[in-house]
This record gives sequence, structure tokens and C-alpha cells, in this order.
Amino acid sequence: MKKTLLALTAVAAMTGSASAADLGARPYVKAPMPAPVANWTGFYVFGGGGGGLSNADQHVQTTVGAIPLTIDQRQGGSGWFGTVGAGYDWQFSGTWVAGVFADGQFGSIRATIQDPIFGLTGNQKLETSWAAGVRLGWLVAPNVLSYVNGGYSGAHFGQTNFTNLAGTPAGIHLNSYNRNGWFVGGGVENSLNIFGVSSPGWFMKTEYRSAFYNAKTSDELFDGTNALTGNSIRANSWNQTISTSLVYRFNWTGPVVAKY
Repeated sequence: MKKTLLALTAVAAMTGSASAADLGARPYVKAPMPAPVANWTGFYVFGGGGGGLSNADQHVQTTVGAIPLTIDQRQGGSGWFGTVGAGYDWQFSGTWVAGVFADGQFGSIRATIQDPIFGLTGNQKLETSWAAGVRLGWLVAPNVLSYVNGGYSGAHFGQTNFTNLAGTPAGIHLNSYNRNGWFVGGGVENSLNIFGVSSPGWFMKTEYRSAFYNAKTSDELFDGTNALTGNSIRANSWNQTISTSLVYRFNWTGPVVAKY
């Protein structure tokens, strides 16, 4: 009897050892790492371009004679521009971003100027402008910002050369001038880490902006040497632009990591 029990015990021990060997060692499982948290606080620079529309409400009036003749009209135009700028953002309350920025634009957004009394037509070109303002945005996703902005703006309008009713140069021009005003706008900015491509720090933003400039009254037209009095042209300018820019954020390569 004792011999039988010893034999059964030995067989059970060998069977258990064989089963443990078949199972193998327990695999090592690494604890999951926390995902990085996007940090929008920091400096950035950008550059891009787009297109724009220009509108101007014009008031033309004779400055001589007993009964002045006046004409009110709205003229418009369009064109392209490039832009460069820089700014600084602060992220607060988790999903809100506020910032300051400044940028400059250069290009050719043209608008028509007409003097029906003298029968003159010319193109006025917005050559350069600048803007300084603030923006406030909300994070739709950790790497997507939707924002509104506004601030102060200035613009330089180039010389206007007039043609007559026959379409030939009239030899008369309106001098270039500068105007100041304000702007409002908004847009969306998003990271370029898409389609499996990693681009730390690189973003793209698309922005709409509407700028309003103070009215300019021109009491004199020039024929190259002399001032031609008789008419005054008063016009204000409203420019609408849409641009797409490439943005680089200097702090994005070292994001803050969430606590595990």
C-alpha cells in the first residue's frame, strides 16, 4: 500500500512540473504612459498670404460755383497680399487661450476712384498695412484653436493715376497717403501633426479680417506740376481679407506632461 501511494505521488509531481514548463514564464506588461498635454503658452511667428476685397464710399463735390454739385457712390476692387507676424499666447482655465500679436501685410488690393464731374477714373492700391491687437480663443481640441481678434491698424495707399472717358491717361493723379483705423476678425489654428506625420511646433491658421480706415478728403488733383482745384473727393476704405499662414510655436517641442 505504501509503495502504491509513493508511486502515485511521484507521477503527480512529474505531471505538474511538465504542465508548468508548457505554460512558460509570465509575460512582462509595461504600465501605459500618459499622453502629453498640449501647451499653447509661448511665442510664435507666422507667414502666409491670401486675397482681399476693398470697398469705398465716395463723396465727390465741386468746390467752386454758387451751387455745388455733389455725387455719392460706392466703388470696390480686389487683389492679393502677403503677411508676416509674431505673437505670444497664454493658456488658462484649461481650454482658453488669450494673446497679443502684431503683423504686416504687403501686396496689391485695388479699388476704383471716380470723379464723374471731371470724367476721371483711377485705381487706388492698398500697398502695405500693419495691425496690432489681441485675440481670445477656445480649444476645440487639444491641438485646435478657434479664436476671435481685434485691434488697431494702419495702411498706406499708393498714388492714383487717372484716365479720361476715352480710357487714355489724363496726366492727372492723386497723391499717395496713409490712413489709420481698426479691425476685427477670427479664425482657426491647428497643429500639422496629421496623417501620421509628426511636425512638432508647426501649425496652420486660416483667418478672416475686416479693417475700417478713416476717411480721406482730397481737395486737389495734380497734373504733375500744378494742383487742379475745383473738386474734392472724400472716401473711406473698408477692406476684407482671408489669409492662410504657416505658424511655428517655439515651445511646442517640449510640452507639459500630465501626471499619471
